[in-house]
Amino acid sequence: MQPKRPAPEAKMQKISTATMNFPLYKEVTSMDSKSKCLLTRPFRHQEDYYKPGDLIVGGNLPLISAVDLMKSFYIPPQDQEYCSDQDMPVPKNYQHILALVFAIDELNEDPALLPNITLGFRIYDDKENVRRIFQDSLSQLSTRGKLVPNYKCDRQDKLVSVIGSLDIKASRQMASVLGTHKIPQLGYGLLNPVWGGQSSFPSFYRIDPNEASQYVGLIKLLLHFHWNWIGVFAPDDERGQNFIQTLRPMLAENDICVEFFKTIPRDDLMRDAIYFDDPPVYRWEAEVAIVFGDNVLIEQITGRFYAHKKETYESNWNVWTIWILTSHWEFSAMGVPYHWRSLRLLSGALSFRVHAGDVPGFGDLLGSLDPKQPRGDVFLRDWWEGAFYCEFVITDRFPPEELKNCTGEEKVEDLPPILFERRMTGRSYGVYNAAYSVAHALHVLHSTGTKRNAAWGRKKLLDLQPWQTNRFARCVERCLPGHSVKMREGKPVCCYGCVRCPEGTFSNQTDAAQCVQCPDDQHPNEKRNQCVSKKINFLSYHDILGFVLVFLAFFFSLLTSLVLATFIKHRDTPIVRANNQDLTYVLLVSLLLCFFCSFLFIGRPGKVTCLLRQTAFGIVFSAAVSSILAKTVTVVLAFMATKPGNMARKLLDRQLTNCIVLTSPLIQVLICAVWLGTSPPFPNLDFHSLVGEIVVECNEGSVAMFYSVLGYMAFLALTSFTVAFLARKLPDSFNEAKFITFSMLVFCSVWVSFVPTYLSTKGKLMVAVEIFSILASGAGLLGCIFLPKCYIIILRPHLNSRDNLIRKSLSS
Repeated sequence: MQPKRPAPEAKMQKISTATMNFPLYKEVTSMDSKSKCLLTRPFRHQEDYYKPGDLIVGGNLPLISAVDLMKSFYIPPQDQEYCSDQDMPVPKNYQHILALVFAIDELNEDPALLPNITLGFRIYDDKENVRRIFQDSLSQLSTRGKLVPNYKCDRQDKLVSVIGSLDIKASRQMASVLGTHKIPQLGYGLLNPVWGGQSSFPSFYRIDPNEASQYVGLIKLLLHFHWNWIGVFAPDDERGQNFIQTLRPMLAENDICVEFFKTIPRDDLMRDAIYFDDPPVYRWEAEVAIVFGDNVLIEQITGRFYAHKKETYESNWNVWTIWILTSHWEFSAMGVPYHWRSLRLLSGALSFRVHAGDVPGFGDLLGSLDPKQPRGDVFLRDWWEGAFYCEFVITDRFPPEELKNCTGEEKVEDLPPILFERRMTGRSYGVYNAAYSVAHALHVLHSTGTKRNAAWGRKKLLDLQPWQTNRFARCVERCLPGHSVKMREGKPVCCYGCVRCPEGTFSNQTDAAQCVQCPDDQHPNEKRNQCVSKKINFLSYHDILGFVLVFLAFFFSLLTSLVLATFIKHRDTPIVRANNQDLTYVLLVSLLLCFFCSFLFIGRPGKVTCLLRQTAFGIVFSAAVSSILAKTVTVVLAFMATKPGNMARKLLDRQLTNCIVLTSPLIQVLICAVWLGTSPPFPNLDFHSLVGEIVVECNEGSVAMFYSVLGYMAFLALTSFTVAFLARKLPDSFNEAKFITFSMLVFCSVWVSFVPTYLSTKGKLMVAVEIFSILASGAGLLGCIFLPKCYIIILRPHLNSRDNLIRKSLSS
């Protein structure tokens, strides 16, 4: 059998109480059950909606929602039993009956589908009542007006199929009767793996969509709104257990935690029998609750839930729980008025709804309904009274102000959609398609003599529309970008903690499992939720620090040049000629080159500057210190030469000083040559030393060779300091040894403090430390040795004479 219409689909709907203000749903409603819910004793003929035809399609469909009195199977039946005051026509259920009637009329108007064959129907209201379901099923198997199953008399109505019921439990009860007589049954929800599938009831065919895609839709909905702390309600039966067993691993796979799975016993003696005591579920923390079940289960949950939270809800209806309802219930199918007060809790809930196709002409059928001319429809007047909250004959069952007369002129289009929709609903569409499936099966059987199983459509979820909510439906707040998830011992996976990303890492996702490293040329921003480009770090001429050091280098270079010019201009004076005039020039030129070396350290390092930086600095400073050593040795030898017979007079020859000045720097040159030949310095990008910056530096190549250069220079300085310290009290016209001692003390102090400071800084500050050490040590030598002499030459020229020199030597 093939359905005529597209396959049913499921879609989301947002429930609103805006249309609940219909007169039917007053808080106090009390209908006389004797006139509206009369139930005859078992195995008596029940009234049906009948239309004759060559072939009869039966329908066991619910119109009235009734309490199922199970005790009636175990106690002697009385002549009459009545429904409780709850039992009344549910307005929307009437559409199921009309859908079957409409489908049969359409099929009879199609001569190509079943030529020369007319279809009729026999429809019973099973009231979702166990006793009535069995009785109506037996009536379908009997001659109309009789209750003798499988016995035909009078008109031979041939039953080819029965459509119903729309309840899982009722479908199973019908199948136990109809399956015995091999009558095909098209109903809802019986094919379930835990029930053994179709093999248990081979004559049953399912007309509702498969639930698997609805489970996927639930997961997508929760993930879309990032809800991971939920509760689940389900009936305590096979289908509820299957729902939980199927959904549980899907939730775990997507890291959605469930605070509770609550199965509710479906006790037909008490519809509101729901147990919240073990555990006290009404005190749950999760603010999202999934309910898998029909309208009866919804009434049970909301009724008891309202009872526990009544005061809170009456003051604020928009707090507490977000309800997500599966497609097994229909909101407007709840016809019991006094339940609507508790159902207000569902305002703003989300529900899955079975998609229904547009059926042309169905709205016209609804508009043509006339209770004055029911045309065999035994349900129309009862439905009319329930839908419009009126009676055709007023009795004393209600106070006058509670009920009005039915005129028959009421308009179906005036009914609010929440009560009765003019568009065919999902379940009614399933009934409509079921009738077409029967007709197509008969067509195939009639034309080819073959049998074909019905092929039922698949259900898929439509794309979810955005649904804004400010609810908090999680166990903990989400970990924002810049943080990562940290599992808590002994807590569910959803009840995690959040930790800030460690230094150098970031996360740009919410609830990130871990933070990741940025690329080498980037670093995390302050919030650590994205990577930004690192700044380039080198000592630039445009930096304030670089500008200051450049100024100092120029200043000391200029000062050294002025001192050198002064000494050259007064080269014939005693103060310049004392202690070897040539060594003075060598020392001043070396100091000038030392100050110029500072410029090699400023600016972006290149290949040439990296090769020259340390080597030029080491060689030039070695020459300067060698000159000082030679001057100190000259002072010592000059004093020793004054003693008769001392060999020092022979050493005062220039060969010794020249040897010291040339040999000492030459050794440093050899060290630098080995360095450049084996592992020379080179430009390098350091991505990790400074956070958020790329250090452009000169990699020293060989650290050992770098410290060898510094070590040799330190050796020369210590030697000069030692010799000068020992000679500080020797007679000297201009206190040369004392000035050298003090200058070397400054020099050594600067470079001793340089090493730890250099090693503790990074980037351009490291370069600045070395430049400062060069300038400070050079300035110390220049100031301590030459400024006193310049003072005499420029400001006290009368002291710069041979007589004064001899006088000071004698006084010493």
